[in-house]
Amino acid sequence: MAAPAPPKPFGPEETRRLLLRLQTPAVFPDMAAGWPALLWTAERLSRCLGDQVVQFRLGRKEEANAPLFETQCSYVEATLEHFLRWTRHHTGSCPGPFCQYPRSEYWAYADYKYIALLLQDRPAMFQDVRWSEFGFEGRDGRESTLWVGSERANTPCHLDSYGCNLVLQVEGRKRWHLFPPEDTPHLYPTRIPYEESSVFSQVHVVHPDLRRFPLFRGSRAHEVTLQPGQVLFVPRHWWHYVESLDPVTVSINSWIELEADAVERVGEAVTKAVVCALKSKDDPEDWLNPTEEGVAPHRDNMLSVNLALRACAATHHKVTQDRRGARLQKRDAGGRMKETSSDSGPPGVPFGPHLVPVCRRQGAIPPETTRGQEVVGEEAVITTNDLLDCLLHPDVIARVTELLLQRHTGSHGSSPPPPAAVTSQANPSCTASR
Repeated sequence: MAAPAPPKPFGPEETRRLLLRLQTPAVFPDMAAGWPALLWTAERLSRCLGDQVVQFRLGRKEEANAPLFETQCSYVEATLEHFLRWTRHHTGSCPGPFCQYPRSEYWAYADYKYIALLLQDRPAMFQDVRWSEFGFEGRDGRESTLWVGSERANTPCHLDSYGCNLVLQVEGRKRWHLFPPEDTPHLYPTRIPYEESSVFSQVHVVHPDLRRFPLFRGSRAHEVTLQPGQVLFVPRHWWHYVESLDPVTVSINSWIELEADAVERVGEAVTKAVVCALKSKDDPEDWLNPTEEGVAPHRDNMLSVNLALRACAATHHKVTQDRRGARLQKRDAGGRMKETSSDSGPPGVPFGPHLVPVCRRQGAIPPETTRGQEVVGEEAVITTNDLLDCLLHPDVIARVTELLLQRHTGSHGSSPPPPAAVTSQANPSCTASR
């Protein structure tokens, strides 16, 4: 007879209310205790999947001060057994497709694997993932993704346009570097490579090039090492860079959609229309992420813009907080930005042994802005990517979205309505979107 699940520190409804109040990343150390998904080690998944192949992304372990984007990686189709043999470095046995990638020089990552597809022949396993205990009734493995990686496998620093994120660490440890939305100017956002709902940083946040990106000194990194059994909550629009620390790591995550995503979908539709208008499939540069299906015609992209506007306008009356206002920082009497401590959290959040805030990293990067350290030389030639970085900057897209909403609703001659906000309700029935 199976042992009863240990009591949880928070009930489902209480946990959901906490998530909606949290403004900083936080770890739930014991909310997943007793979940069958904690047994989903790479070994067990390998036995479940057998000869089923998955795609692995591979990158070099070299120390570089530029991000390694997915367009710059190698890819192989392999079984989890091949992957495990490769991580163990068994002599005399070639680990299939990994043969040409020495483990000492490369890391491998099976990332963004939708569990609903991966385990479609084993639907009973979906219930091993119990996001319902976080207050999202009916949410399980069907609305989750699986991540299996080797040591130093990583995800470039980015923010997700949609929703908030819950991450369960199953096997091994991962180190998360997180930055608040207000740090966007310090992270040099870019939409190249293009992927819907992902805004990448041009900075390698662990090994930054401070001569090229001097404003990064003003960033406020938060850092946590996620241990097996722990669940990390990543609030909306927090930047994050994630790296595997152990020979094998397994994680499960789920993106929780928010009502504010209706406005974000307008911005994403605009972004795609602009990118595809200025780029083409014949562009010699790898500008389109492998996760994207291809370049859509402009007519299709404009249809998407109008559909997003229509859907957003239909839910506009539910929005209660101005998106741009949420990004503003308070200033002191001298006009200087006031430092706010995101570690303390909003009133009523019971931080303690069962809910631990992710704290700001101290001393790693001087907080002062480094004026005068920019590279000085010949006048730079502005490229298409430079133009896109300006046109598609999150602040520009937010303003364009606001203007389009005003025009769509016929209110552009009057006082504008607030365009977006994090709302007080998450939709438990939506599917995950990156």
